[in-house]
Amino acid sequence: MDDQNLEVEVKFYLNDPAGFEKRLRSIGANLVQPRTHESNYRFDTPDLSLTRTRQVLRIRQDQNVIITYKGPALADQPVSMRKEIELEVKDFEAARELLESLGFQISVLYEKYRTVYTLNQLEITIDEMPFGVFTEIEGGDAQTIERTAASLSLLWSQRILESYLMLFDRVKQSRGLQLQNLTFAEFKGVTVSAKDLGVKAADVTTYL
Repeated sequence: MDDQNLEVEVKFYLNDPAGFEKRLRSIGANLVQPRTHESNYRFDTPDLSLTRTRQVLRIRQDQNVIITYKGPALADQPVSMRKEIELEVKDFEAARELLESLGFQISVLYEKYRTVYTLNQLEITIDEMPFGVFTEIEGGDAQTIERTAASLSLLWSQRILESYLMLFDRVKQSRGLQLQNLTFAEFKGVTVSAKDLGVKAADVTTYL
């Protein structure tokens, strides 16, 4: 697999996002994208064949419009590793019409507020999801990501390899929620704990 098309990342659930961001700045991370709303439209075949084979086809809309394909994650890896191909386009509606003309349809919508930092060629995001706040560390290799997580007082044992949509399915099952999309509107009035998500907070209380 071409390393240039390989997504290497891990995420962590945050108990104290403000404290985490303070630590991130303290070790020299550079802010490259202030807090920005992001909408993701996941496409699939009518029989959800992409979901069944753990493939992803989506259009992401924030400051740009990006078509993304992701392959299934490699097995038995310490971080999430999967093929990723991204293509920036100018027109969301044209991209949507293209995918729908090929037989795909929107299967789920999910959104977040994302803040992006860079540190030593890694991308570190703070993702405010409708069910909690997470950080993703992406790039390099597993060892580099683990060292960086340690420098940010994140417990490696609490890393998360699942996607946000996999966590969405888990919380719907654990709470018996009948929700179609992972949006702030649908989660309005719903309080979700780390236990509901099947995760634990990774940011420890001893600050740098």
